[in-house]
Amino acid sequence: MPELSPELSLWLVDATIHVLFALKYVAIGLCLLMLAMGIDDLFLDLVYWTRRSWRYWSIYRDNPRANEERLYQAREKPLAVMVPAWQEVGVVGQMAQLMASTMDYENYQIFVGTYPNDPETQAEVDAVCQSFSNVHKVVTVRPGPTSKADCLNNIIEAIARFEKAAGIEFAGCILHDAEDVISPMELRLYNYLLPDKDLIQVPVYPFRPRWYQLSGGHYIDEFSEYHGKDVLIREAMCGQVPSAGVGTCFSRRALAHLRELNDGITFDIWSLTEDYDIGFRLHESGLSCVFVRYSVERDELSPRREQALGLSKRDSKVICVREHFPTALGAVVRQKSRWITGIVFQGYQHLGWSHTNWRLNYFLWRDRRGLVAYPLALVATLLMLILAGLWLYAVLSPQAWHFQSILGGWLLETLLTINGLLLVNRAFQRFYFVKIYYGWRQGLLSFPRMLWSNLVNFLANVRAWKLFFTRARHRTFAWDKTTHDFPQLDDAVEVSLEALLIEDGVVTASDIERIGVDVGARRRPRELIARDLVSGATLARLEARRRGIASVEIHPLVLSPALIDALPRHVALRYATLPIGESGDSLIIATETALSPVAIGAIGRRIKRPVEQRLVPLGRVTLGLRHWYLGELGDVDRDRLLELDADADAARLDGYCARQYLLGELLLEQGLITPALFGQAMIDFDPEQGRLGDFLVARGMITSNDLERALALQADHRRQAARSLEDVAV
Repeated sequence: MPELSPELSLWLVDATIHVLFALKYVAIGLCLLMLAMGIDDLFLDLVYWTRRSWRYWSIYRDNPRANEERLYQAREKPLAVMVPAWQEVGVVGQMAQLMASTMDYENYQIFVGTYPNDPETQAEVDAVCQSFSNVHKVVTVRPGPTSKADCLNNIIEAIARFEKAAGIEFAGCILHDAEDVISPMELRLYNYLLPDKDLIQVPVYPFRPRWYQLSGGHYIDEFSEYHGKDVLIREAMCGQVPSAGVGTCFSRRALAHLRELNDGITFDIWSLTEDYDIGFRLHESGLSCVFVRYSVERDELSPRREQALGLSKRDSKVICVREHFPTALGAVVRQKSRWITGIVFQGYQHLGWSHTNWRLNYFLWRDRRGLVAYPLALVATLLMLILAGLWLYAVLSPQAWHFQSILGGWLLETLLTINGLLLVNRAFQRFYFVKIYYGWRQGLLSFPRMLWSNLVNFLANVRAWKLFFTRARHRTFAWDKTTHDFPQLDDAVEVSLEALLIEDGVVTASDIERIGVDVGARRRPRELIARDLVSGATLARLEARRRGIASVEIHPLVLSPALIDALPRHVALRYATLPIGESGDSLIIATETALSPVAIGAIGRRIKRPVEQRLVPLGRVTLGLRHWYLGELGDVDRDRLLELDADADAARLDGYCARQYLLGELLLEQGLITPALFGQAMIDFDPEQGRLGDFLVARGMITSNDLERALALQADHRRQAARSLEDVAV
């Protein structure tokens, strides 16, 4: 390798001296700015730990912390869940199905917003709607991608139409994304706080990626500290809570106020982070906002929590939203640049500063300081690498030129010492808040991720500048969405009852098709029994196998009156169930269609004892309800039925019971009411206050003519059932 000439060598040395001299003043400037940022963070840390200590000694030392039992005490109010979905195939269907099947709440509806030019997502939502009557598909007016806010506005209109049709008013509307995994107790928490609070936000905890996925892992660090400390202090100091865009509940009052502010439109379609803007506007209007960290005690109520060494038992069971975030650097930069554009650029442009609340302005500054902090952190990291390179060069080349350290001098040494201590505190704070939810391993990984996050945030900052200025001339921003994943579920693929019948050789596919053409799919199981193609017991056994529960055969008139007394009339009629036995402390109830775990839990809470369900042949529960609770069964039919043996005369009993219809079944079968409206009606209906038909007419869900038609059909079925027993001797 040729040696440098003396002149060139001296020139490089001279240039290096000047560069290092300049870097010294750059380092001083960086240290001063970092000191300001560090003191800012330290102030928040001191407020948090002081407040936490005070609350422990003044409140929690002598008073137990609230748990899930308090949430069960509040009467369920109707709630609506809003899920905007653009190109969410493989995600939104699983999300809606998981929520509809595991949410520990009954009085809610899910509205999924889709686009007319996104048929794949529509088809996935349609499949879920077939299984769960409280899931609704909403198709936007304009093709996608529009903004997320535009999709939400279409959902709001669909919610209003449902309210009018059902004769109800939702107490709150909850915002979620298609990839969210929701805590089973989330809606109960909102229900408990409504209508006193107008914006309710729960924490968000990302699912942890693999240890080497630093870009995706840095979400863990930021959300853990932000929702574990920062937002708590923000609410305590200024009363304002920024929405996270998921896990946010808006009261009716809040939504009405937003419509007033936006000239009749709820969500601002101009904003990329409309949820962030809403938190500011509601607070400035004097509405109440709250950030809630509420933990449950029972393990089954936090099924998706982390399992690791070192986590906090209470903090790891907090009611929260969990979701996968992107892991590829490009996707992470894209998502975070959208957040920066909405919060920093559009936030300043549209919201400005508060004219009356300096505390709020302090937190708005913290939201927007990323424009300075992210480049500053990257430059500081680069400077550190340069100095490390010079030191390494000096160590490896003892004969090389040695330069005076640029870090010398009392001012810089003092700044470096203070900033070093602040950095240690910063690292500890992040480690702690990650550890209490994710455990020791993720807590330790937060250290290297702190350095990597400087690069991620800097790149996102650069893209945010470009995104804002290149699109500022447009009135709206198209939905700059991120590709989402949904966690792998253990649930087996559901098999239809018809498929099981054919698989077991009970009937043929042509039998199923022929009966479906004659009477329709909804009435098909009863018609199979009426035509002697299958027994009621076989149908119940296969349906029970499909649902993973047990089935039994019963004679609904031969039950102990003491058992009947164990299940109140309004509960039996509300859930169409019949008490048939006991097992230890548990009451065994019969049902013709499997009840959800939520319904089982609700029944247990109402009667204050555990409940187990058993599937029975069609019509058996209906007959039992008519006899024991409604007193509608005539003496002749009753006496003839009592002569039948549940085993020896099973076919005769099946034939009679197959013609036993509850009013709601006939209304659904005839298409006089939709499953969604009927499900909502049954939540609101109190059998002790009147008859179901009158209630539906009063709500405007059906007409008087519809009711008369259904009652006439019900009477006709019962006459047919009675004729099937005419040859039974009494």
